[in-house]
Amino acid sequence: MSKILIADDEPLARARLRALLERLEDYQVVAEAGHGEAVLEQLAEQPVDIVLLDIRMPGMDGMQAAEQLRQAHPETAIIFTTAYADHALEAYKQQAVAYLLKPVRREALQEALEQACALQTGRRQIQQARAQYLSAYVRGKLLRIPVEEVPYLQASQKYVMLKHQGHEILIEDSLVQIEQRFPGVFLRIHRNALVHPQAIEGLERDVSGKHWLLLRELPDKLEVSRRNLPVVRQFLKGE
Repeated sequence: MSKILIADDEPLARARLRALLERLEDYQVVAEAGHGEAVLEQLAEQPVDIVLLDIRMPGMDGMQAAEQLRQAHPETAIIFTTAYADHALEAYKQQAVAYLLKPVRREALQEALEQACALQTGRRQIQQARAQYLSAYVRGKLLRIPVEEVPYLQASQKYVMLKHQGHEILIEDSLVQIEQRFPGVFLRIHRNALVHPQAIEGLERDVSGKHWLLLRELPDKLEVSRRNLPVVRQFLKGE
């Protein structure tokens, strides 16, 4: 069920769109707005999948709202509904899915909604595919490396080095970006290192008191910071 916000300064226009949507399956109107500021306020409280957006509204108009919406909620699809045909080019610059002229026909609205849903499905599929891989250039080729094949990543100056099948590969993503992209996948053991839990063999302490992480099937030893030591110990204990 796709959630929809209707934005139009004319109550009758909003009512007509709501009536059209009630005749279509898989769509639910969850909010209405009479101007651009209200659109952004509504979305801050309750994200939606699709916004049906009029252009000429008092205060912040539809184009201004679309620009801010695109930046703050890029996952939300925009369908313009307007009585004026002279803003179509500008509308598509705002990455609108469709530009519908009033009075909006049911068939045109349904087609635009289906396009919006198809676009969002494609985006989700791309995000899911990307979520399983890290990208890196190796000898001029762009490779996708499954995260489960990366035993650890280590920051060095401006780059991050990932270990893969015995090779050290430089990538431009920061460790923080990788943590955000793969929440819960890697274990932070130091401000400059992330380790995949499956690669952890054990923990040892040297004569100076430093702790080092031992890795499965790798001779590498990675320093564990005092700050992250409790988390590593907790993981090794299976807690």
